Amino acid sequence: MGMIAAGALRHLIRVQQPVADASFDGAGSGAWHTVAEVRANVTDLLPSRGEKLADGLNIATRPARVRIRYRAGLRANMRVLIGHYVAAEGGGVPEWITDRTAQIITVPAELGWREGLEFMIEDYSTAGNPA
Repeated sequence: MGMIAAGALRHLIRVQQPVADASFDGAGSGAWHTVAEVRANVTDLLPSRGEKLADGLNIATRPARVRIRYRAGLRANMRVLIGHYVAAEGGGVPEWITDRTAQIITVPAELGWREGLEFMIEDYSTAGNPA
């Protein structure tokens, strides 16, 4: 077995890449395309390291370290959906439920000789009362 034990990969993630809207009035309104659905180890960092002050506005981020088995083609402009499947009523196709959406904020680093990848993700929420 390699550097990442199968039992450590307890999260199910989808890695998505942005797809630009090519229409004339579609600037800024692209979509996301799933490029991989894999098992992963997601480890949240300490909360004290996830608070920033940006232009006087307190931004609470939720950084985490993600490890997956090696996969070519992952880039820092992609995002990660952490989620799970729920069984459909009547035995239909299981439904994907997203628990967390985060952007990849580092270039994925290779672990060992193509044994795994490690990268950082971060999701945002503005601190304070929701609108």
